Amino acid sequence: MSATIEHVIAGRRSADGGRRIPVTDPATGAVIAEVAAATAEQLDATVAAARTAQEKWAQTSLTARAAVLFALRDQLVARRDEVAAVISREHGKTLPDAQGEITRGLEIVEFACGLPHLLKGEYADQVSTGVDTYSYREPVGVCAGITPFNFPAMVPLWMAPLAIAAGNAFVLKPSERDPGAAVVLADLFAAAGLPDGVFSVLHGGAELVDAICTHPGIDTVSFVGSTPVAQHVHALASGAGKRVQALGGAKNHAVVLPDADLDEAAGHLVAAGYGSAGQRCMAISAVVAVGDDDQVARLVGAVAEKGRAVVVGPSSRSDVEMGPVISAESRSRILQIIDEAEAGGATVALDGRELRVDGHEDGYFVGPTLLEATTESRAYREEIFGPVLTVVRAPDLAGAIDLVNAGPWGNGAAIFTSSGAAARTFARAVQAGMVGVNVPIPVPTGAFSFGGRKASLFGDTHVYGVEGLHFYTRAKVMTSRWPESGLAAAEHSLNFPTGS
Repeated sequence: MSATIEHVIAGRRSADGGRRIPVTDPATGAVIAEVAAATAEQLDATVAAARTAQEKWAQTSLTARAAVLFALRDQLVARRDEVAAVISREHGKTLPDAQGEITRGLEIVEFACGLPHLLKGEYADQVSTGVDTYSYREPVGVCAGITPFNFPAMVPLWMAPLAIAAGNAFVLKPSERDPGAAVVLADLFAAAGLPDGVFSVLHGGAELVDAICTHPGIDTVSFVGSTPVAQHVHALASGAGKRVQALGGAKNHAVVLPDADLDEAAGHLVAAGYGSAGQRCMAISAVVAVGDDDQVARLVGAVAEKGRAVVVGPSSRSDVEMGPVISAESRSRILQIIDEAEAGGATVALDGRELRVDGHEDGYFVGPTLLEATTESRAYREEIFGPVLTVVRAPDLAGAIDLVNAGPWGNGAAIFTSSGAAARTFARAVQAGMVGVNVPIPVPTGAFSFGGRKASLFGDTHVYGVEGLHFYTRAKVMTSRWPESGLAAAEHSLNFPTGS
């Protein structure tokens, strides 16, 4: 019998709910667990408990809140192996990759530990005679996070620690494909001393997403996922009067100039394109090669050689560098895109379609794949979310920038070059929220923020960093006068004040 992954409502575990959703091991195709989709009544109960808990939590001192965040950091470090094992089993990524995900989540927790400084306001003395003005930031209330399968611990940790540090309650709806890590995070929050109801976990599918977006008791919605769903979430939740940040998909480009270190660039492209089986929203999936035929051929050859050496298999093997994709449906779609690209004239420089892993014939494996194609190919135009790199050409740096900017997405972009001038030109001109110079996946550290442009972000703010904190707070500005007792009353005028 498979395990049941439970909801966490007001500090209590529950396996009750509606329809059952299977959770599979992508390396074997076997069902290893199931979750019950939350009902409307469970969502109501969760939000009601969160609102009650939030009202008290918001009155908790900054020092006490910071102590919980520091304790959460310690819990996450102490139980890192446990969290990584859950991620690896349900997602299929390697244990070192899962460990890296936790490390990046820890950065946000550590940033949130500085909340006494981060929540400081401003003060202006004597803005008018006897009048002072000051500001501070208040929590918004109950916040919801809808997170993707590709980072089942990191993305929730982008959101929840900052929301909770700011004095909010947080309801997490993790991906139903790998929901186990979310429940472990709830355990870590509880062990850190967070009051019941401040952090909750509800499982479900699209119907729960819609219910969260329209629930009157939820004040903000944070989402990370595909562009179509991000658009849907933004429109639905915004229409319901909520503050929304919805991060969508990407087609991240890496421009390789002729002056780049070829071996260095090829190694980074393989790591960024095939790491986690290409299932990262910041993965490099399009390579823009600038140079003559010989230079492009050498780049393609170097990437193919390094890609061919990648060890693919189940995460249970210590020598494995890349695991399976998340589902049978995902594998089928990826293979179809490769087939269509080849039929349309693309060159398959490295073919991962026939990969079979001994003992895991029913797993969802696709080997590293490298295509040379035109910009008209579906493999170039769509976000594949698999281990497929597509090489296209540009005549020069300006042409490469135009090509990158012509796409609908604007999550991340990178350039490989030894020219500082070229790097600066690229960084200033490219339409992307995050830019790497000889860094293929330019995910900022926790003190900055993560977010894209165009179809990669719907809403005004990025996640984590100061922008993330502002998303989870509202500004309040106070203007005060304290007349001295016994003095003549200030003149009361019907005119708009002049500030004197």
